[in-house]
Amino acid sequence: MYKVVLVDDEEIISEGLRRVVDWAAYDCEVAAIACDSVSGAQAIRRYRPDILFTDIKMPGEDGLTMLAGLKGEFPRMQITVLTGYRDFEYARRAIGLGVSRFLLKPSKMEELTEALAHMKAVLDHLPGKDLPGKEDTVKEDGEDPNSFVVRRARAYVTENYAQRLSLQEVADQCYVSQWHLSKLLNKHLGQSFYDLLNAVRIREAQKLMGDPSLRISEVAEQVGYADTAHFSRVFKKLEGVSAGEWRNLHGGRGDTV
Repeated sequence: MYKVVLVDDEEIISEGLRRVVDWAAYDCEVAAIACDSVSGAQAIRRYRPDILFTDIKMPGEDGLTMLAGLKGEFPRMQITVLTGYRDFEYARRAIGLGVSRFLLKPSKMEELTEALAHMKAVLDHLPGKDLPGKEDTVKEDGEDPNSFVVRRARAYVTENYAQRLSLQEVADQCYVSQWHLSKLLNKHLGQSFYDLLNAVRIREAQKLMGDPSLRISEVAEQVGYADTAHFSRVFKKLEGVSAGEWRNLHGGRGDTV
């Protein structure tokens, strides 16, 4: 039996799907129902479903990033999107990320069963079982979901580098596990999460050091380092010279504190 997870912030829709669709006729069973992306991600990681029916326009959620994260981490999972969001370009990108079907609410029963039959047929022809972290080749006209996730992670770090960031926080923003995001950053960027974060912070620090009124300690604090000594160690490791020496070389003041 193929396992199914249903995710929708409207419980009446997910419960309705669970009750009206003849899942057994398609060798399927509903393993879990979730009402948001957080509980949905928990259900997916717990049950590792073969099929997912999900809304992507839930409050506060980035639907495309959620889809990319799911397809990247669980490449063999078949996804049908149920949404009231009527935007052709959005639908095109969702399908490009590997979504099987993009259905507008309210969906007709024949649309739902066609989507289910299609996903089952795809699963029937896949060799073996889903392996965590195994990446399938992306079709030529599609968008690599893992590259999408890496771009989103990089953008989030660039936008929030001055805050106390953790790998878990960024992974949550990308709808993937810490383990999967760490693997993707190493594969696509050749960097760990903290390598990426430090590189962004030091780049921004160099911009700030062009202002001679800012002390090194103030620059460190503004780019997210509570400890000036730690900032100094990271700066020298990445640039080969101290922050003060770098500032002297680039025409600024050479104070170290």
